[in-house]
Amino acid sequence: QVQLVESGGGLVQPGGSLRLSCAASGVIFNIGGMGWYRQAPGKQRELVAVISSGGSTNYADSVKGRFTISRDNAKITVYLQMNSLKPEDTAVYYCNVRLNYKEYWGQGTQVTVSS
Repeated sequence: QVQLVESGGGLVQPGGSLRLSCAASGVIFNIGGMGWYRQAPGKQRELVAVISSGGSTNYADSVKGRFTISRDNAKITVYLQMNSLKPEDTAVYYCNVRLNYKEYWGQGTQVTVSS
C-alpha cells in the first residue's frame, strides 16, 4: 500500500514564501512523474507544476518565475517552493505522483495568502 503525506501549508502574507512537501511511503519499485495541483473555492482543480522522472519541469503561466518544483528520488518526495505569493494563490494544494505505474493523490494542504 502506497501512502502520500503532504506538509508545509499555512497562512502567509502577500509576498511571502512557503515550501510544500509530499512524501511517499510503502512498497515502491517505480517512480514516475510528480506534480502539484490546486483547487480554489468554487473553481476546478488546476495544474500548478509537474516534474518528469528525468527532471524536466513545466509550470502554469500564473506561477512561472515564482514557484519551483523539485524532487528527491531517494526520499520519494516532491517539493514545491512558492515565493512572492499572491492572494490568488490561495487554494488547497494536492500532490500527484505516479508510483508503480499507478496514480496517487495526496490528501491536500491548505495555502492561504492574506494580510
